[in-house]
Amino acid sequence: MEVIIRETEQIASDMVAEILCEQVRKHHDTVLGLATGRTMERVYSRVAEIHKKENVDFLHTKTFNLDEYVGLSPENKNSYRYYMNELLFDQINIDLRNTYLPNGMANDFEVECKKYEETIKNVGGIDLQLLGIGESGHIGFNEPLSAFRSRTRVKPLTPTTVAQNSPLFDNPEDMPKRAISMGIGTILDAKRIVMLVTGEKKADVLAKAVEGPVTAMISATALQLHAKCVVIVDEAAATKLQGKDYYHWIFQNEPEWESFR
Repeated sequence: MEVIIRETEQIASDMVAEILCEQVRKHHDTVLGLATGRTMERVYSRVAEIHKKENVDFLHTKTFNLDEYVGLSPENKNSYRYYMNELLFDQINIDLRNTYLPNGMANDFEVECKKYEETIKNVGGIDLQLLGIGESGHIGFNEPLSAFRSRTRVKPLTPTTVAQNSPLFDNPEDMPKRAISMGIGTILDAKRIVMLVTGEKKADVLAKAVEGPVTAMISATALQLHAKCVVIVDEAAATKLQGKDYYHWIFQNEPEWESFR
């Protein structure tokens, strides 16, 4: 795992957007794993800008989202399908048939989850997985005590997650209490992982995730086991990191990141 600290939320988000676009530039048929939430809004806005200015071609790109709420149709403005269409897919030249999210309205969720895993496998796996982190330490909706070998399945949401996300609903009581989520094992199968964390509210859980012990109580700690994971954070989120000086030094001296300095 590498930790890169950038000065502001915007600079950190722009860096993540550039990494996504560079992946597509190099591999037009790449498979991206995508995330949702407020943290990703700046990323997708910047991806759309780069696409328009630099003609980055997403026509043959495939995407798989981490999760979807149980019981929300794609037309519901609080569904993650609606979010992705509005903020990213409708802004770039991607084929919507190549954009996959779990079906929150499935008749049989066990069948739906197995189908999602099989579809990921059939396209050769995820090349680059984008992640955020929840205040409970989850990645996707892998709430505390999620098994590190878990695959896509339905998960009950913790009160912490409900409190964090329900204000996004017109009526907070309408927020579903369950979601379909890629498992931690599914996420760890990605060839590369980029996690974006911004804001002082995430400082405690970020420090636990990257510097604390690996534990099922904080699913993001599983990323410490991945060989090619980079965590990009802003200064506000980095305030509790003990290794800040070391992370700054690596970023300034590692040739791989020269173009971002």
